[in-house]
Amino acid sequence: MALKSCSSKALLLDSVILELRKQLDILKSKGPLVKNTAEYKMQLTVENTLLKAKVNEAKKLLSDAEAMNGRRQVVVPGAKPTEPCPAAAAPVKKKASEKPRENASIQPAKKQQKAPKKVPQKVVKKEGDCPCDVSRLDMRVALIRSAKKHPDADGLYLEEVDVGEDKPRQVISGLVKHVPIEEMQNRPCILLCNLKPAKMRGIMSHAMVMCASTPDKVEILCPPAGAKPGDRVTVQGYEGAPDDQLNPKKKVFESIQPDFLVSPEGRALYKGVPWCVNGGFITAPSMRSCGIK
Repeated sequence: MALKSCSSKALLLDSVILELRKQLDILKSKGPLVKNTAEYKMQLTVENTLLKAKVNEAKKLLSDAEAMNGRRQVVVPGAKPTEPCPAAAAPVKKKASEKPRENASIQPAKKQQKAPKKVPQKVVKKEGDCPCDVSRLDMRVALIRSAKKHPDADGLYLEEVDVGEDKPRQVISGLVKHVPIEEMQNRPCILLCNLKPAKMRGIMSHAMVMCASTPDKVEILCPPAGAKPGDRVTVQGYEGAPDDQLNPKKKVFESIQPDFLVSPEGRALYKGVPWCVNGGFITAPSMRSCGIK
């Protein structure tokens, strides 16, 4: 009964298609009315195509049903034979050991790009972050190798000073009235090394000799015995790293210098704490209870 019903439906669909074709031919024969109605013509064409597809699908289902039941296909006179659909393949059971395949549409994950190497940046010490204390001054033991009078200033010495560097520094000091030129030769001293170089009567000076000082008298401070050029001056409790170069606009030295003092024992002090080099004290030759410049 099922086969007869499918056959009758197929015949009915064929008759419907034939009827539609006849109606389409009638519309075409009317001439300009149809020719000018392009949208309507397109709609009929689409409907006709859909109907053909449904008919072919029904025929294929019928052929499949006959083949599965082992029956011969019924050939309708005048109808085009349809190609039977291939029999559906039996589902293959997956083995328990087999892993399900990943979706082929998923693209393999891209290799994670390496982050660019960070170049270590040099940490620049900001003046605003540093305490204004003696640790910012680069004071070292030095040796005045030679001294002569400044060619353009009677009150200045032009000195060649060894501070433990590759070559001596040129330093200008206003010591002519206080220290005889003979005592300036091969004279140990304490040198402030990180002042900004400055011209004094046309010649550059690259440091400053530290001295005990009053308005009437000046003496060069003496390093402890055994100290050598380049040894750093330290003050206990103020062990920070010195500035590379003091900014004259910030008046760093001018803020620190009032706390320098020569004690009654002749030792150089900062806020009451002695200046030291390798554990030895820095002293003034004879001056006591005075300032240091």
